[in-house]
Amino acid sequence: MSHTHAHNTTVALLQGSPVYDAEGKVSGRIAEFLVNGTEASTHVSELLLTTNGKMSGKGAIAVPLKSLSLRNDGSLRLHGPVVEKSAEDLAASVCLERDLLDQQIIDVHGHKVVRVNDVDLIWEAQDDVVCDLRIAEVEVGMRGAARRLLKGLPPKAINAVALRFSPRPIPWEFVDLIDRDPARRVRLKVAEDRLSRMHPSDIADILEELGPAERDAVFTSLNEEVAAEALEEVDPKLQRSLLEHMDSGRVADIVEEMDPAAAADLLSELSEERSDAILEQMEPEERQEVEDLLEFRDDEAAGLMTTEYVSVSEAATVSVAVEALRAFEGSLETVSEIYLVDAADHLKGVVNLSRILLAPVDAQLGSIKDERVHCCTLETRGKEIAAQFDKYNLRALPVLEEDGRLAGVILAEHVIALLREGQ
Repeated sequence: MSHTHAHNTTVALLQGSPVYDAEGKVSGRIAEFLVNGTEASTHVSELLLTTNGKMSGKGAIAVPLKSLSLRNDGSLRLHGPVVEKSAEDLAASVCLERDLLDQQIIDVHGHKVVRVNDVDLIWEAQDDVVCDLRIAEVEVGMRGAARRLLKGLPPKAINAVALRFSPRPIPWEFVDLIDRDPARRVRLKVAEDRLSRMHPSDIADILEELGPAERDAVFTSLNEEVAAEALEEVDPKLQRSLLEHMDSGRVADIVEEMDPAAAADLLSELSEERSDAILEQMEPEERQEVEDLLEFRDDEAAGLMTTEYVSVSEAATVSVAVEALRAFEGSLETVSEIYLVDAADHLKGVVNLSRILLAPVDAQLGSIKDERVHCCTLETRGKEIAAQFDKYNLRALPVLEEDGRLAGVILAEHVIALLREGQ
C-alpha cells in the first residue's frame, strides 16, 4: 500500500542543500528552482544543481522531480536521469531565486508592491519518491529575511530563529511578477491577467509605487482597455512618463479606449508633434471627437464634458432605452441617466436609470422623464459647474450648444478631478 506524505520547506532553507546519488555521494547542491514558463504553474518542475557553488550563464544541470527520492531525514537522493538546460531554456522559465527573491512583486489582493524575502514550498512524496514541490506562498516579512541572513547554518537552527518573527505571507495565487522585459513577461504567462482584474485606481497606485523600468514593464503588459482606464487615474506627469517611449500606434490604441475628454486632456499635456503623431494613428471617428475637445479650455464645460452618453427619442419606450444601453460602447459604470432628444439632437428631457428599471417595458420615456432638468452651456466655467453639482446633488450635467442641441455630458468624476487640481 502506497504512502503519501508532505512537509513544508522554503527556498532559503533548500538553497545549497546537497543532492546525493544512489551511493550516497554528493551529486551537486541546489542552486535554483524552475517553474515551467509555458503555462501558469504553481509547482516547481525541476531543480538546478551546481557543483562549484556558482551558476553558469551558459546553462545548467536540471533534475526533474520524478528523478528524486525524499528520505525520512529530509535528504534528497538522485535515482533517475538529469537533463541539461540551455541559457535559452532558463530565460523561458521562472526561476524562484532569480525572479522572486529580493525582487518587487505585485500583491494583487492587497493592491500593493512588496519585496520578497523567501518562498514557502511544500514537498509532496509518495513512497519516498518526490511527486511535487508546490509553491504555497511568498514571505515578505522578517521571518523570510531571517532565513536569508542565516543561510548556511543547519535548517533547524535557522528555523528556530525565523519562527520568532510573525509571518507575513502572500498566497501564490495573489502574486503577479514584474519583469522588465515585456516579451519575456508574456512568455512566462504568470500574470494570468490578475493585474487586469484590479480596479483602475489600484493599478494606478501600483504604477506610482514602481521604479521607471518596472513601471514601464507593467504598463506595457496591460491590454488597451485596462491601460486606458489606469491612465485616466494617474497624474499628467506620470502619464507623460508612461507614454514617453511607447510607439505612437500603441498609444493611439490606448487613447481610443479612453473617455474622449480624458484623452483630450492627455494629449494637451504632450508636445504638439507627439500629439499630432498619436492623432494620425487613431480611427477617424475617435480622432474627430478628441480634436473637437482639444479646442476648448480645460476649465470650461466644453473642455470637461464627455461625448460618450446614451440618448434616444422622447417618444421611445423603456425597451428601446434598454437596447440603447446594451449597444452603448462607452463605460456603463458612468451612465446614470438617459437623455431624450428630437431629430435635431435638441435636449427634451432626462430619465434617471432607476425610473427606467421600475417602469413597464412599453412605457414612453417622455412620461417618466424628470420634471426639472439642470444643464449648462459650452462656455460655463468650472466653478459654476461645481456649484451646480453641489447644490442639486447631481451625478451628471448635460452641456448644450447655443441652439439647445446636446453637445456632451459632464460627469461627477470630471468635477472631482477639477476640484483636485484646485481650479
